[in-house]
Amino acid sequence: MFKYGIDHLTVGKILQILNGKSKAVITEKALENILNAHKIVLSTAKKDKAVYGINTGFGPLCDTKISKENTSELQRKILLSHAVGVGNPIEKDISKLMLILKVQSLSKGYSGISIEILKRIIWHIENDIIPMVPEQGSVGASGDLCPLAHLFLPLIGEGEVYYNNELTATKKVLKKFNIKPLELHPKAGLALINGTQFILAHAVMAVDKLYKCLSHADLIGSLMIEGLMGSQTPFYKELHETRPFKGNIHVASRMRLFLNNSEIGNSHSNCGKVQDPYSLRCIPQVHGSSRNAWLHLKEVVEIEMNSVTDNPVIISEDLIVSGGSFHGQPLAMPLDYACLAAAELGSISDRRTYLSLEGKYDGTPRLLLKDTGLNSGFMILQYTTAALVSENKGLCFPASADSIPTSLGQEDHVSMGSISGRKALRVIDNLNKILAIELLCAAQAFDYRKPLKSSIILDKVHEEIRKHISHTTEDRIFALDIEKSIKILKSNVLLKIVKKNINKFSAFDTEFETY
Repeated sequence: MFKYGIDHLTVGKILQILNGKSKAVITEKALENILNAHKIVLSTAKKDKAVYGINTGFGPLCDTKISKENTSELQRKILLSHAVGVGNPIEKDISKLMLILKVQSLSKGYSGISIEILKRIIWHIENDIIPMVPEQGSVGASGDLCPLAHLFLPLIGEGEVYYNNELTATKKVLKKFNIKPLELHPKAGLALINGTQFILAHAVMAVDKLYKCLSHADLIGSLMIEGLMGSQTPFYKELHETRPFKGNIHVASRMRLFLNNSEIGNSHSNCGKVQDPYSLRCIPQVHGSSRNAWLHLKEVVEIEMNSVTDNPVIISEDLIVSGGSFHGQPLAMPLDYACLAAAELGSISDRRTYLSLEGKYDGTPRLLLKDTGLNSGFMILQYTTAALVSENKGLCFPASADSIPTSLGQEDHVSMGSISGRKALRVIDNLNKILAIELLCAAQAFDYRKPLKSSIILDKVHEEIRKHISHTTEDRIFALDIEKSIKILKSNVLLKIVKKNINKFSAFDTEFETY
């Protein structure tokens, strides 16, 4: 059981909460901190001294004092006025992650939120009644003002929610459960919409999805090396100890594991070929660099998940600090880095797919088909990877390199981190498709090495692929094979095969194998 505001949240833990595999609660210790900050806010709201967001307007209106009688209405109106999102709704799971992340941040006891509001948010999480949030509208400055406003409209009876997985007006759902909209106390609205939970939820998804792509990329690359009779020498431990980047060492170790005791590899160990093209030989350097980017993103995400990104922050009754903890820059830049890392994985995968079609390797026919001419073979599959790689290149321009001033100049530098997050997930989705196509080509090339055996892992991986996709002898609708290959990757069945057999070999660095 996870304790909001007390326990250290990780990507793995939040995914368990998201998927209903772990329950999260507010403990007495967290409740004490929450109530203490809430009392300070209520006390401050009654005083004459202007404190941003408690008894003043917002943004450029920070110098406008709000009367005691209107402080509650001020908070309601901030949700209404900031709900200006456009575009398609984000995935329901990302909205749900935003709720969980927000509860964790508010439960730290520095935001002055009421326990009633927190309980209502948890009610939404536990009953899977998840607010609809449009994908566009955040510049990642005061955090994610616009999407967070949409996320919390249901607290005041507005907006739409997913109920039984269908979009429904909040009013209708609350009426069904005989629940009344909440009246917001001083600072409540500001505490709800200040923060980086939109960017962060996308980053959590990026950590999870990119990790699986990285793991698949090493495995598929190994399968392709066997299919093209590639050399194992570029993965020697002694070589990588001379240039000890964490990611390089880790990937080289995985490659040695996947190619261990291979009859295919041993069959050409004394051949006259000097070295392979970079897309085979430099897998540790390229995949390893993307691993390093992933590790950086994971570390940043886990700091942010356990941070307070509100403003102002309630330190004590005498110290309420108006700062910039909501600014999305700490997430925006690593997300852009991860976006580039994902694109590079796709680029080198496409090159390996291209190599497999050339017919330059003994026993591997041109276009991966013995009978070509009448048949085009696997030629056009690489067109699709080329298209996806090109699309990813266009998406690699860092969103965090841009800044457009907002809020009449009060927010004069913004992170654009929300765009970084959305873009990274789009590139990772394209990467998964590129890897699925390489998997098809690698499995086909691998077929031509029989009856020789590979390692235990690669033989079992190939066997699993052939349960779903048969060897190709003539042209067919390859789109259907691609869809099956994508499903294989999304099921993680190949990674489960690796995990099941990995105990027979040395363990990996846990930095890259757990989250």
